[in-house]
Amino acid sequence: MENKTHDLIDEILHDLKHYLPAQAPLKDFVHHNTLHAFQELSFFDALQKSNEVFGYKTSLSILEYKALHENGKIPMTVIDWVLKNEKSIIPLDDRKRLLLETKDNPEYKKRIGKLRVVWKNKLHIDLNTLVHLNLFKLVGSYLDQGISSNHFPNDKKGLLNAISELEQNTFFEFFHSQRVKDLLFKKSRKIEDLLKIVVGDESYYQQYLFDQQFAHPGWSGMVAVIESKPETLHEKKFINFEDFVYLELLLEIDALDKIYGVNKWQPISKLTNQAPIDILSGSEFNVEWEVKKWWQQCFEFSFYDQVLLGLKEKATSVKSLDKTPTFQGLFCIDDREESLRRHIELIDDNCQTLGTPAHFNLPIFYRPSGGKFNTQVCPGGISPKHVIIDASTSRKKKKDLHFHKSSHNFLTGWMISQTLGFWSALKLFINIFKPTISPGHSSSFEHMSHKSELVIENVNGEEKYGLQIGFTSYEMKKIVINELQKTGLTKNFAPIVYLFGHGGSSTNNPYYAGYNCGACSGRPSSLNSRVFALMANRQDVRTYLKENGIYVPETTQFLGGLHDTTRDEIAYYDEHLLSQENQDRHINNKIVFKKALANNAKERARQFISIDTRKAAKEVHKEVRKRSVALFEPRPELNHSNNCLCIVGDRKLTKKLFLDQRAFLSSYDWKSDASGQLLVTILNAATPVCGGINLEYFFSRVDNENFGAGSKLPHNVVGLFGVANGIEGDLRTGLPIQMVEVHDPLRLLMIVEQKPAIVRSVLDQNPATKEWYMNGWVNLAIIEPDSHEILIFKNGEFVSYTPIKVQLEKVKDMESIFETETENLPVLNLI
Repeated sequence: MENKTHDLIDEILHDLKHYLPAQAPLKDFVHHNTLHAFQELSFFDALQKSNEVFGYKTSLSILEYKALHENGKIPMTVIDWVLKNEKSIIPLDDRKRLLLETKDNPEYKKRIGKLRVVWKNKLHIDLNTLVHLNLFKLVGSYLDQGISSNHFPNDKKGLLNAISELEQNTFFEFFHSQRVKDLLFKKSRKIEDLLKIVVGDESYYQQYLFDQQFAHPGWSGMVAVIESKPETLHEKKFINFEDFVYLELLLEIDALDKIYGVNKWQPISKLTNQAPIDILSGSEFNVEWEVKKWWQQCFEFSFYDQVLLGLKEKATSVKSLDKTPTFQGLFCIDDREESLRRHIELIDDNCQTLGTPAHFNLPIFYRPSGGKFNTQVCPGGISPKHVIIDASTSRKKKKDLHFHKSSHNFLTGWMISQTLGFWSALKLFINIFKPTISPGHSSSFEHMSHKSELVIENVNGEEKYGLQIGFTSYEMKKIVINELQKTGLTKNFAPIVYLFGHGGSSTNNPYYAGYNCGACSGRPSSLNSRVFALMANRQDVRTYLKENGIYVPETTQFLGGLHDTTRDEIAYYDEHLLSQENQDRHINNKIVFKKALANNAKERARQFISIDTRKAAKEVHKEVRKRSVALFEPRPELNHSNNCLCIVGDRKLTKKLFLDQRAFLSSYDWKSDASGQLLVTILNAATPVCGGINLEYFFSRVDNENFGAGSKLPHNVVGLFGVANGIEGDLRTGLPIQMVEVHDPLRLLMIVEQKPAIVRSVLDQNPATKEWYMNGWVNLAIIEPDSHEILIFKNGEFVSYTPIKVQLEKVKDMESIFETETENLPVLNLI
């Protein structure tokens, strides 16, 4: 019987960790599917179930959808198409009436929270108020990564052991009840012992623990993530989810014992007359959710239809570039690079831009000069075995006297506040009117210095930190050829091939990692661009490329760079290695980039209310740069806002097509991939990364209270690993309102230029990738490269799609639009 109870609790804890938020500490803030726990269900079934279980708002309301229809964003022609083509048990003749007449159900019901509310109803106490503050303080202090001037004592022994030693060996008491202290001091701690006291009947255990842990999902989820991935903390802490639950149960018993006395209160199963419920049971068919499903698809296809029409038009009318380009630029597939590439090509029509994940096929850690930790600069799902080391002399970083360890002491703290404190207040006042770089500023250009002496070659198997230093010659050859083949850059090389990583700059922003390169685990991808360029310029690599059918002229040189997407500035690395001829070309190319960056800044600024976009692009660009250093600016840039497309194919499909920074663009040459193996690599990486970004924005937009982080303005950083609103409360997961307020919640549409049979074969090779499409978390469409027919993936099959819209609006002067329009724009054909 005891083993059976223990197995039951293990199963409940396992389920809890599965359904809790999986947001990692701030330094690894990488976007992911917020409802990852429901991904085995179809998208709309998951929306309904998570709403019924946890009370989450998982879509727009019917009222919001109807408003979009009334404002012309959902045309009746699209509504008719969706209703006709959607499978449903509701007869076709009844669908439009239901769509237009059904209203939101005002009754707010959820399964979570129904049991623990009995404490409040029967005993008239709020256990959350009595317990949470102490729980959060204890765990926050224990996990602290540097805000506190002192370490939590005995923090290497585990959470409960550290608290137990403090309780026994100090004058301070965490607990009042001797019974609770005895339970804490036990060598063999079992959650079932505490649940017998608090809950009683074990048939209520699941419901009680779900109620308890989802009263603070941010803290619970953070503990579960750190337990499974302790490397997410620089300062390692030994903690497990079971100890966290045990501690909370101890605090609950202590609170009840203090108020009512030991053995003078009953377990909750004795106080309730409701039968236990299965928190995770399935959902039944619901007309309201069927109507929401139709409305969401109408909303999505109102935009998808424009995109598919534009791609079809470009596929049949635009020819690929045949002559040698002025230059070539490999940019990240990031949606923020879509607009910059467009502006560059509008200035120099003879250049060629391509898209690829900006880790540039490099599975690496980076160890900067003087650094204490290895930093992962490749996708989170990869476990790197190589490290790139900066062997240059360690450079001391500038320090600010206001941030001094002595400020924590009584005497020196008083002296600092009475001297430097006044100067600090004056600087803060000045910064409001004249923003400048401050200690709170994070710059993408500081990730790697221009003077770094990178060790990229491994000759004799050298290792450090348990990793191989650099790459062997053979490894470099394979990395470079695979990346060039994947992007289709295998011929007609320009004199200079730029590789642009990207990152963001901002001040006083705990979500800094979320503005950087997702393909580099939330870090700038400057190192990757520079290392790849150095590899591609090597003679042994060039010889290998030639032997394998890729001829790169000796005069062609690769050059690494970094695009700061917040400031719209570019830094270049190793320019001194360029030949004299390429130096001259580079000077001219930089003029093109500079003008394109200013134009891009003006485009982005149209949704920044504080900037007058009627000014010249150069002046707007200055204002955009000021935003990045403003201490009071909660939204330094729009980041991935409005992302809803990922297009895998030739640039001709999207060139001179205005997509309003909504598209991830991945270059791909279908002609050179008859087996589909290059596409396997692309989709296996792009699907979870781009899909994860899209869905985190989607859910943070539709329910910012539960899925998002509220406003940035009252955020306090907790222990350098999370944020909370105010000085206490639950850790906030997801994205703050300032990152999603202009976002249209549309699912990602993956569009691939390839034959259907090959795409189907690619999906069949990886069930995890296929699940995203089969269950509708990401939508999929194909542009058949020979016939240019459009096919959409629906119910496991590819079906032909004819665009509803007949013609896109043609526009010549985009600048006037940027000066007058602040709303999200439709797809436009640039002439």
